Amino acid sequence: MRHDLVIIGGGPAGVAAGVYAARKKIKTALVAGEFGGQSLISADIQNWIGTKSISGFELAKNLEEHLRTQDDIDIFSPDLAIKVSKLNNGFRVQLKSGPWLETRAVLLATGSRRRRLQVPGENELDGKGVVYCSTCDAPIFKGKVTAVIGGGNAGLEAVRDLLPYASKIYLLQRSEILKGDPVTQAQIKNNPKVTVLFSSLTQKILGEKFVTGLVYQNAKTNEIKELKLDGVFVEIGSMPNSETVKDLIKVNEYGEIIVDHKTQSTSQEGVWAAGDVSDVLYKQNNISAGDAVKAVLNIYDYLHKTNKS
Repeated sequence: MRHDLVIIGGGPAGVAAGVYAARKKIKTALVAGEFGGQSLISADIQNWIGTKSISGFELAKNLEEHLRTQDDIDIFSPDLAIKVSKLNNGFRVQLKSGPWLETRAVLLATGSRRRRLQVPGENELDGKGVVYCSTCDAPIFKGKVTAVIGGGNAGLEAVRDLLPYASKIYLLQRSEILKGDPVTQAQIKNNPKVTVLFSSLTQKILGEKFVTGLVYQNAKTNEIKELKLDGVFVEIGSMPNSETVKDLIKVNEYGEIIVDHKTQSTSQEGVWAAGDVSDVLYKQNNISAGDAVKAVLNIYDYLHKTNKS
């Protein structure tokens, strides 16, 4: 099946791209395993512009409904793109369900996945006090006791995001030093709300309906301790979903797709990327959607230019 554009991904970036591509009358296909991206599991999103509060489930539903109201877009969902290959006059996108799509252009909006602790209670309490985005979820923990796992920049920034809201913040770091920016380190170390626990290995997250605590082990003494908590912020990094294309286009040391931030184009002509799979500095739904719109506008110009050549 031949298209002018194949969009891969059903989060805010992918859906924003699909809506704009349809409105530009680009012959488009969108492939998505599900809609909503990482926000699907969020209980309460308070920074999606234009909506004071929305659950991840509701956001995903709204995104899908908006996309499906558009004309002239072929939606392959639930399905996955498992390989993108270069052809002489475009690209081939192989679908997990079996068929493949041929296209002149590809927009990758495959997002990323959070690194997980892999400890008991994490999966069971995901979205019930275990969260992975401090910018999104810090306001929910107003007056609550929280823990942040991870002493790199992501962990330090999570603590900083929580300072205006949480009553107490424990920062658990595996090693004996913090690895984030020294200025941010100084800001949090000097705040009476914050207690840094070095050489601390998370063993288990406690709770039934919601998080009630955390068990950790001191790596030096092997002593097991427990904290009473209302929330756990896991900030140990993320992994971009770029595996299907990293042999086709340039990625950085973290596996993020390197883009021209004016156009979202990649090192491979005819391929664009937007959202968390790219090397964008800030990983946020609103930014992902905006970058995807930017990409589609550039794709529209590219398709018209190549039509004339």
